[in-house]
Amino acid sequence: MNPKEFSLIAVVGVSDDASKYGHRIFKDLLNAGYPVKGVNPKGGFILGQNVYRSLSELEKRPELVITVVPPGVTEKVVEECNALGVKHVWMQPGSESGAAVEKAAEYGIKATVACFMVVKGVW
Repeated sequence: MNPKEFSLIAVVGVSDDASKYGHRIFKDLLNAGYPVKGVNPKGGFILGQNVYRSLSELEKRPELVITVVPPGVTEKVVEECNALGVKHVWMQPGSESGAAVEKAAEYGIKATVACFMVVKGVW
């Protein structure tokens, strides 16, 4: 695990419900020292961190976006990543769709479909 591997990670689908993966992933990335920002259309604060309503609200463009949302939302996230110049989207299991993966490829965005937390050794 190398938290310094990325300058900024955005987790789309952060939840204030501690039983949801969007909450667990955000919390565990923070605890592991990753530079991470949370995104949820509701905004607000979760785990003492400001949560942004969209990727475009972030002060700095994320190097990596992790999706923890329904597949249809991931497709919209890929569109936003393209508009912002984000080059890597990591789709957590259940958030991916064939359309999202195809759209990412079309835009030259690397799409990884796997559990970031397991692959990076956080879990």
